[in-house]
Amino acid sequence: MNRTRIKICGLTREADVDAAVAAGADAIGLVFYDKSPRAVTVARAAELARRLPPFVTPVGLFVNAQPQLIQEAVLAIPQLTLQFHGDEDEAACTRWQRPYLRAARVREGFDLLDFAAQFSSAQAILLDAFVDGYGGGGKVFDWSLLPPSVPSPVVLSGGLSAANVTDGVRRLRPWAVDVSSGVEEAKGLKNAALMQAFCAAVRLADAG
Repeated sequence: MNRTRIKICGLTREADVDAAVAAGADAIGLVFYDKSPRAVTVARAAELARRLPPFVTPVGLFVNAQPQLIQEAVLAIPQLTLQFHGDEDEAACTRWQRPYLRAARVREGFDLLDFAAQFSSAQAILLDAFVDGYGGGGKVFDWSLLPPSVPSPVVLSGGLSAANVTDGVRRLRPWAVDVSSGVEEAKGLKNAALMQAFCAAVRLADAG
């Protein structure tokens, strides 16, 4: 049985970090984008990351960030994986010598194979819906736009919840899934029961 990895993004509270870990998350996302309602400071992110047990990875989300911010984050959180959602090229992603994810915004005409080739050094390509601006919009994109096979591992994102993630995993068999608004009771405030239900839905897909 293949095990789909689970990332829960946009955490801002200690209780939510603990609940995400208890639900079975493999990674948590910390947003360093000040236009997001889920944004945290580097100091706050470091506090949250210190709660993580071994083998649960903190992931820092950046959007066209100033190098100083990224530098502060990687120094404050030594195990941080980077996730780039802006217009960063491969050189901007690799300069930190850290594992990184590169987000792609999927819409009609998007060439995933070409995008993956541009970021061949990425740990994975994160697939999100195309929305105005940057960051997650809580929207599901048309999964049929994706090619049948991609050389890079992919992380399925965009409007996922317990109601649709089982179908998404069964159809696309991504390496991982990423959820934020689908497990929230308000922006930036996660719901423990929704996180449990989401992780259970992923495991259901893995089982068959």
